[in-house]
Amino acid sequence: MGIADDLMQGLGLSDPVLRLGVTGLSRAGKTVFITSLVANLLDRGRMPGLRAASDGAIKAAWLQPQPDDTIPRFEFERHLAEMTGPDPHWPEGTRHVSEMRLSLRVQPRGLIAGMRGQQNLHLDIIDYPGEWLLDLRLMDKSFPEWSAEVLDRMEGRPRAEDYFDLVRATGPGVPFSEEIAQRLTTGYTDHLRAARAAGWSDCTPGRFLMPGEMVGSPALTFAPLPHEFAEGAVYREFARRYAAYKARVVKPFFRDHFARLDRQVVLMDVLGAIHAGPRAVEDMRRVMGDILSAFRPGRSGWLSQLLGTRRVERILFAATKADHLNHVQHPRLTNITSAMLRDARDRADFAGARTEAMSIASLRCTTEEMISQAGEELPAVRGTLMDGRQAAFYPGELPLNPAELLAPARQGASEWLDADYAIMDFAPAPNTLRPGDGPPHIRLDRAAEFLIGDRI
Repeated sequence: MGIADDLMQGLGLSDPVLRLGVTGLSRAGKTVFITSLVANLLDRGRMPGLRAASDGAIKAAWLQPQPDDTIPRFEFERHLAEMTGPDPHWPEGTRHVSEMRLSLRVQPRGLIAGMRGQQNLHLDIIDYPGEWLLDLRLMDKSFPEWSAEVLDRMEGRPRAEDYFDLVRATGPGVPFSEEIAQRLTTGYTDHLRAARAAGWSDCTPGRFLMPGEMVGSPALTFAPLPHEFAEGAVYREFARRYAAYKARVVKPFFRDHFARLDRQVVLMDVLGAIHAGPRAVEDMRRVMGDILSAFRPGRSGWLSQLLGTRRVERILFAATKADHLNHVQHPRLTNITSAMLRDARDRADFAGARTEAMSIASLRCTTEEMISQAGEELPAVRGTLMDGRQAAFYPGELPLNPAELLAPARQGASEWLDADYAIMDFAPAPNTLRPGDGPPHIRLDRAAEFLIGDRI
């Protein structure tokens, strides 16, 4: 949808369009969320929390060709077959921007119901890697500022010492060569991959992890360097390439996609961060603040000029994989996520868009049961592990007070003092979808009500 389409909407000459951005931090399940959301909007038997579905206001839903011919279509049909077929498995994660359009025919409710006929709302869903959203923070940082911040943040993370050794071995006075640039970039990228796999959220630049067609290009061949390198040729060239990355990669993405969103979902693997330890939780909390600052109205600098008066109206922060916990612990997971969001709001001095935290499972793959352990009955979940074995699992008891996690995280604790929070990877459960029902989920209907309910 372009400027002409926006103008037609403003004049009331075309059906309204709602653009929903879906992104997420590492292993949060963006592809599964979009696939299940669309499937459950097409077949709404499991969507009682979406008021327009439960009261019959949605009369029909169907897929349409996406409006932007230059963006790959989200492969909904393939992903749905992978998740719900006879041999279900998780689909491949997001690697690039994709888009799809779902159209809803809606009967207005209330006083205007008798005066207006059915209307169409087009829901354009834009899927993009969360790592790209985090690149927004680079736009207001110089190369020296970014380098200092990253090198300080790397302490204690996987493969960080390997990179530090590589920097020391290179030395500040070495002449620039492409071989040195590639070696340093590879070492830093190896650290980013290891950190992401270990549950860390803040891994920039995002395109280093998903370079696509830009792999090996100069704009993706640089790495953070300490201040003592500042007078050297390698430092100067890396600073130039860092500036090119911001100008030619980051800014066009936000101009072409981010600036046109109406609603936004940020998916987070909060359980994975808790399992990784206090520093990973603090890293995620800090990232939430950075994300909120991107949506802050009146923000000075390049973004406010790019966005103009348009802004994202609603932002949902969703802690995924709620089905890895028995339902009795879901309120605690939501409270922890809400507390992280509240801290992020304060840190970002944020006001304007409506935000909400929620615990969800886009595709439920466990059942609940009680298990006996050391003479104690524990609320557990049972599911199929990735190796095909069946297992009942109790991850540990999340604290009732979120401060029990967030306080040691802010204080820089290296591990939890008196608890160990386990995680387990479950495979999708075999299921036969009944006519009229989408895939099983937890609170996906409530997420949809928050994101689009006011428009339908």
